[in-house]
Amino acid sequence: MESSSFLTVNDQTISLSQVITYLQISGKLANFISDVLRQYVIEEELKNRTDIDNNSALTEQTIIDFRLKNQLNDQDNFQEWLNSNGTDYQTFHKTISFTFQLEKLKQILTEPKLPEYFIDRKIYLDRVILSRILVSNQELAEELKTQIEEGSSFEQLAKEYSLADERIFNGMMGPISRGTLPDILRAAVDVSNPGELIGPLDMDGRFALFRLEQILSASLEDPQLQKSLQNELFEKWLTEKIQSLTVKIQVN
Repeated sequence: MESSSFLTVNDQTISLSQVITYLQISGKLANFISDVLRQYVIEEELKNRTDIDNNSALTEQTIIDFRLKNQLNDQDNFQEWLNSNGTDYQTFHKTISFTFQLEKLKQILTEPKLPEYFIDRKIYLDRVILSRILVSNQELAEELKTQIEEGSSFEQLAKEYSLADERIFNGMMGPISRGTLPDILRAAVDVSNPGELIGPLDMDGRFALFRLEQILSASLEDPQLQKSLQNELFEKWLTEKIQSLTVKIQVN
C-alpha cells in the first residue's frame, strides 16, 4: 500500500498505511472496510447502468431549497456552513446528486421483488393488540374467564390477579408482531375477532387469558412500510454483492 500522506496533525504527517493500522488496532477496520465496499458496489452499479440519469436540475433545486430552509441565502454564510461541515460546494453537490441516484437505484432493484417479499414477511408485519391476565393455575384462569363472560371487568380483574407487568395498564399489551406470538396463541388469534376472549392457554406452566383488542393488518400501500421493505431488499442485494467480491488488504 502506498504510504502517501493522509492527515497532518500538529505538523506531523500520518500516512494512509498508518491510518489503516490505527483502525486495525482499535478494532474498527472491519466497519471501515465495510463502508468502503458498500460505496464501491453502489458507485460501480450506478456507473454501469443506463436507466439512472443525473438530474442536475433537481439537484440544483434541492440545494436552493436547503439554503432557503436553513437561512443560507448569503453566499458567505453558505460557504461558512460548507467549511464548518468539512466539505465544499462540489462535494456537497455530488452528495445531493448521489442521494437521488441511490434512491432511484433502490426503486429499480427492489420494485419487482416487493410484492412477493411483502407476502413472505406479512406474518411479521401484521400486528395485534392484546390484553392479558396471567395466573399460576388453570382453575383460577377458568374462574376469571367465567366472571368476565358474566359481566365482570377484564381490566379490573387484570389489575387484581394478573402476575404480568402489564397489569398496571389494565392488562393491555402491544402492539405485538403476529409472527412473534407463540404458535398456540397465534393460531387462536387467527380465528378470533376483536373483543373475543382467548384461552386460558398454558404458557410455560402458567395460564393466560387473552382478549383480542385490535388487529393491525400491514398493507403495501403504506408508504412508510413500503420504504422499509425496499431498504431491507436493497441491503440484501448489497450484502450479496459485497460477499461476491475478492478483497485483499495490504498494510505496510
